[in-house]
Amino acid sequence: MLVDMTPSPTNTNLFLHVNHFAEKTDWLHAPMLAMANYGILLFFALLIIGWLYARRQSVAKVGAVVWSGLGTLLAVAVNQPLVHIFRENRPFMNLHDILVLGHHSIDYGFPSDHSTMAGAVATGLFLVNPVLGCIAVVFALLLAFSRVYIAVHYPFDVMAGLLVGAAVMLISYFVVRKLLTFVLTKLLNTPLRLLITAKPVHHEE
Repeated sequence: MLVDMTPSPTNTNLFLHVNHFAEKTDWLHAPMLAMANYGILLFFALLIIGWLYARRQSVAKVGAVVWSGLGTLLAVAVNQPLVHIFRENRPFMNLHDILVLGHHSIDYGFPSDHSTMAGAVATGLFLVNPVLGCIAVVFALLLAFSRVYIAVHYPFDVMAGLLVGAAVMLISYFVVRKLLTFVLTKLLNTPLRLLITAKPVHHEE
């Protein structure tokens, strides 16, 4: 069932508060645009850091990193049908006389794909290492806020995206973790070993 969703008054008011804040903070425009457009690259960097950490810990941790990437792709795949079901226009299409910093196609905005990716990666990395996960959560919140700041999303768009990403990552990880660990353990006896562990061969039982 397709729904042409109209943002609630609360959602619109929250957006307008952020937009008014953006009007008064010219000095934040450039960093917010950079975060909104390229912040997703930070999560790739965090995944690499997570992998470097995990291969010094255990095969199970490496599995969590692997699924942090694969589960994020799954989360976006789950999110896409939701976007087309709810069919919510973006703020710059609904509202007049607002500050629009971001340029975006006129596709639908609820839930936010960027926030879905950020929420999924942050949740996955939290399973690898809580400290790394907390850093990723901070970046995820900044990315979500920046998407509202530049006027390509309403607040509820990014909140929903973060929740979708986190939920898909958690549920799917607990479904596949044993299989992932099994497969990666088998790969320890192949040339791919160096990607899975930093421990010398004689340390393995």
